[in-house]
Amino acid sequence: MIVLPPVPSARLDIAFRKMITYPSMNTSSRADGRTRPRVVVVGSSNIDMVARVARLPGPGETVLSDRFEMVAGGKGANQAVAAARLGAQVTFVARVGADVLGDQAIAGFQADGVDTTYVVQDETAPTGVALIGVDAARGENSIIVAPGANANLSPADVEAAVETIREADILVCQLETPLETVKTALTIARRAGVATVLNPAPAQTLSADLLALVDILTPNETEAALLIGDTHASPQEAARLLRALAVGRVVITLGAAGALVCDDEGETMILGRRVETVVDTTGAGDCFTGALSVALAEGKDLRQAAEFAGAAAALSVAKPGAQLSMPTRSEVDALLKNEEPKK
Repeated sequence: MIVLPPVPSARLDIAFRKMITYPSMNTSSRADGRTRPRVVVVGSSNIDMVARVARLPGPGETVLSDRFEMVAGGKGANQAVAAARLGAQVTFVARVGADVLGDQAIAGFQADGVDTTYVVQDETAPTGVALIGVDAARGENSIIVAPGANANLSPADVEAAVETIREADILVCQLETPLETVKTALTIARRAGVATVLNPAPAQTLSADLLALVDILTPNETEAALLIGDTHASPQEAARLLRALAVGRVVITLGAAGALVCDDEGETMILGRRVETVVDTTGAGDCFTGALSVALAEGKDLRQAAEFAGAAAALSVAKPGAQLSMPTRSEVDALLKNEEPKK
């Protein structure tokens, strides 16, 4: 950990069912007797259609893939599963289609111990889909999202879960669902004194009144630059400007380099963890946000939580897929015990 000095200012055919890979981890009980933090995630659920290629295509270019698979994804769902695997009691507020993909998504959440009471099956829209190209050599990805039922997640859906949100330790949101719905969730939590985490992805401009409802913001470097309207700003400058917009605390993820924490105590660089082989970065940011939320809900301070989240994210990139790659609590604890961050 390095403390930085200040810097200047439609339904798919049922034949696809067997092609979809879902996690089967169940974290509904704790062997160590530790009280489980209560996390509510409001957000998206997709099916990721993943094609692995030798390199990602440029504009107008076609490349051939040697491997295709369908796996459970969506930023909200990824964060919910990440938090559940790390020991939290998780409730997910979302919409999926009234189709085979929606059925399978709900079954996957339940297998991981996620409460699906407020996951609605939409009769008017299909389950969301993400088309993902993965560079097999570098582990990098390019993603196109067709939101489907995610676009119909409404303030009323969130209000149905109001009591659960009020009883939570922390609320987590992202931006793959309508902004009005995100704002409703953040407002309910703020009024109840529940800590709020916003992962501002996909990147878009946000109003100051929405940002003022956020206790912890977790953008990556690109998202942070877009939020402040300056693509040339350093992470430190972006974090400082975001806090000036009334955001409580900011954690900017920096990929393999780690993460920058910015709050009233100053700016601290949390170094990244060693990863021998990067297989797939899909879902790494979601893993970080989910893990950060669990650690904060357990009472860790922001820097300790960022260390924990960085370890979880490092483990996730060593495996393929989004939800499939989310590590267990024992895996993260073992990494934190046995390995120091890279210098």
